[in-house]
Amino acid sequence: MKRRRRRKRIEFEFNPKYLWIFCIVFCAALMFLSYRFPERFSGVKTVVGNVITPMQRGINSVGRGISNRLQAFQSVKKLQAENEALRLENDGLKVKNQQLTQEKRELDGLRQLYELDAKYIDYEKVAARIIASDTNNWFYSFIVDKGTQDGIAVGMNVLAGSGLVGIISEAGDNWARVRSIIDDNSNVSGMSMDTQDTCIVSGDLKLMKEQGVIRVEMISMDAAFRDDVEVVTSHISDKYLQGILIGYIRDIEVDFSNMTKTAYLIPAVDFEHLDEVLIVTELKDAYDFD
Repeated sequence: MKRRRRRKRIEFEFNPKYLWIFCIVFCAALMFLSYRFPERFSGVKTVVGNVITPMQRGINSVGRGISNRLQAFQSVKKLQAENEALRLENDGLKVKNQQLTQEKRELDGLRQLYELDAKYIDYEKVAARIIASDTNNWFYSFIVDKGTQDGIAVGMNVLAGSGLVGIISEAGDNWARVRSIIDDNSNVSGMSMDTQDTCIVSGDLKLMKEQGVIRVEMISMDAAFRDDVEVVTSHISDKYLQGILIGYIRDIEVDFSNMTKTAYLIPAVDFEHLDEVLIVTELKDAYDFD
């Protein structure tokens, strides 16, 4: 039998770099020939131009698109950086504004204390800062940073705003507690600045929170009280020095017994916003604290 001869498969390997070299040489040759013989290669130029021009347009279009996107991206980054800078500047301005507001409030408070000190110049006084309160909204009982080491004693009158805040109810070495006139347990003997008629100003925290007033009781039926009259501490008080402004009368009416009158009083002090007070370092001679 005859054996079949197997044909050997010829393997051919092609390196792409030779194709690139060929294309470069071919293009260079065309460029040289078109330059050397422009008339003979005019047709070739036309064909090549018709093929390459659309490609160039496409490449240019893609390039413009990429360039526009890069510019937009850079613009966004620039805007983000500017926005962050403005945000930081705005935060700084907010902090500065808060500081200025706080400083203005403190300055206004000091000005009020100065005016109050001048108003009651006959009384020796010590300024004190409030360091704690029984509530965040209303200062019916609070602690100040002055105590017995500063000459503070139980029973001393406390002032702020335009008049009476309350009285020292406790005192330690470097602190003291103030019970204000709006406290439910507070009773102040007052009198009308016009007629010297007396009354009792009673604290009422609930009424103060709801209507901004406290109660006035025990007004004589013959007393000539009228709305908006100033009520000050009376000479018969055993706790409070005479003549300190408490507030202003309003809504006077006869009580249910038909023997006395009652009314409401708008305090001369803003008990919702207190920072500093003046403590009168003098006790009433007839003082008997309950």
